[in-house]
Amino acid sequence: MRKQPIAPVTDPLQFRAIGLVRGAYSPESPDCLTTGVIHAMDHTQLEAVLLGRMIHLVRRYVDLDQPHLWVCYPRNRDKDKSRLHLQVMGIWEPSLLDRADETPQNETPQDNPRSPEAVEPEPPDGYFSVRGELMFTDPETRQLLVKIRQQPRVNATKRARSFKLMLHGVVPPRALRHFLSLDLKRHGQSLHVERYDVIQPMGRGRMGRGQGGRGRMPNSRRPMGRPAESGMSVRPSRLRQGVRFKPEA
Repeated sequence: MRKQPIAPVTDPLQFRAIGLVRGAYSPESPDCLTTGVIHAMDHTQLEAVLLGRMIHLVRRYVDLDQPHLWVCYPRNRDKDKSRLHLQVMGIWEPSLLDRADETPQNETPQDNPRSPEAVEPEPPDGYFSVRGELMFTDPETRQLLVKIRQQPRVNATKRARSFKLMLHGVVPPRALRHFLSLDLKRHGQSLHVERYDVIQPMGRGRMGRGQGGRGRMPNSRRPMGRPAESGMSVRPSRLRQGVRFKPEA
């Protein structure tokens, strides 16, 4: 069992988009707990939906009149990219979770943020971790678009889907088509870059562990998921791998 609400990265090219929001969850109606709104501590109202086991936990154990630290997957609304939509997959409250049922057999510890002890300090409210391919960046408007490929499920017949997140911050254009790891902070309805790492350029070939793909990357590393959608690339010599940056003022 891990001691953090967000699991550590297990692969240098692991895609993900996950974060923390503290607030009180209000369901759409008493008869429908699935959809609702998180009233964050900064008074922002964030549209949210409960996933899977969270419906059972909320119904039986969670006092919805009190704020909690929710573990969420961030998404953008299709028609309004300026608003966040949160998929709640966990709650970080170990004393509460100890009373809940055991982890289902089809759920891995990485998917279930529960632990009997919280020894290490937890990440702050509003922290988000996004890891994916940089598809668009505009330093003038301080906007960027990152593509995240979802992990395919075991025995899944359909190809793993991907989605894109609109973020706010400055990342230079030379990092386009590179795999980035970004630390973000939520401000209202948007996610802002506080720090980012450029891991390595994305390849052209079809690559991905467990998907029968081919394609060699620098240092023989192979990314998970499908290749970039276009043949654009940046010479590795132009950008060092694994270099950490702070956004420009």
